[in-house]
Amino acid sequence: MSKTRASIFGDEAAPLDLSGFAPKAPQDIQAPPADTIRAVSEAARFPSREAKPVQLPAPATPAKREQRRHRTGRNVQFNIRARQETIDTFLAIADREGWVLGEVLEHAMAALERELAVRNR
Repeated sequence: MSKTRASIFGDEAAPLDLSGFAPKAPQDIQAPPADTIRAVSEAARFPSREAKPVQLPAPATPAKREQRRHRTGRNVQFNIRARQETIDTFLAIADREGWVLGEVLEHAMAALERELAVRNR
């Protein structure tokens, strides 16, 4: 084995001698038993990194909202953007009258039609 470094420029005149390059033989080292390791680490106050079992509390059941689903034959969706006050009023009317949302819209449209008919006479 040569004591000089190999040239990075590929000097072909002096071939590289790698005959002394070989992996080391495995050593027969026995690991100590796990109980011994645990006892030594606890004596040295080294904390264990194993996760400790955690007792989770029972999940709280969320309050169920009253569903507004009724079989009315209305099957076309109508999405609009409105101010929060308008939506709150719309929902308050539905709750007060016991109507489904489609029924509130139908009543509102009928009232608007009547008002426009009176105005346009």
